[in-house]
Amino acid sequence: MPGTPDDDAVFKALADATRRHLLDQLFARDGRTLGELEAGLDMTRFGVMKHLKVLEEAGLVTTRREGREKRHFLNAVPIRLIHDRWIDKYTEQRITALTDLKGELENEP
Repeated sequence: MPGTPDDDAVFKALADATRRHLLDQLFARDGRTLGELEAGLDMTRFGVMKHLKVLEEAGLVTTRREGREKRHFLNAVPIRLIHDRWIDKYTEQRITALTDLKGELENEP
């Protein structure tokens, strides 16, 4: 079953180090303005806006206007959905095997 278009957008967004940095900034303190987000980056305001647009299209960032300011907020739900779909199912067998091994070792005479 191929990934959904939403999965593709999230993977694309997460594939870039600058976008991951922006998400890390929002994780540390949500509700930042564009000026606050661009302060830690060596790129133009327009460049940061382009990265934020990709994050918004993937559903990883939401925005809210407060007067003249536009605040950016992290939405971790798409990352969690990726985790549940792609990571949990691959780790389940390993966890089960380790649990079974632990049980066998503890039950030996």
